[in-house]
Amino acid sequence: MKRIVMGAMVVAGAFASQAALANADLAKAKNCMACHAVANKLVGPAYKDVAAKYAGQKDAEAKLVTKVMKGGSGVWGAIPMPANPQVSEAEAHTLVKWVLSQK
Repeated sequence: MKRIVMGAMVVAGAFASQAALANADLAKAKNCMACHAVANKLVGPAYKDVAAKYAGQKDAEAKLVTKVMKGGSGVWGAIPMPANPQVSEAEAHTLVKWVLSQK
């Protein structure tokens, strides 16, 4: 029984790692990584900083999906984030969930 549980945990971990990698790949494919990185500020804030800022906010996902799709300014400094018409609403939700999961 112990081996079955351990095997299930390994499989679940592999799927979680693939999902995280897939979302990072989506961020690269949609050109998000041109301005953002997971751990360091580039043109825009680091994803871990975004996750920390919005941690615990119930409306964070919806708010950030709007920013991804329509752009925004003033929250992280003077440089505005442009709209991203190449990102569908479903992709924006996937990306934002991934960003908010960063530690």
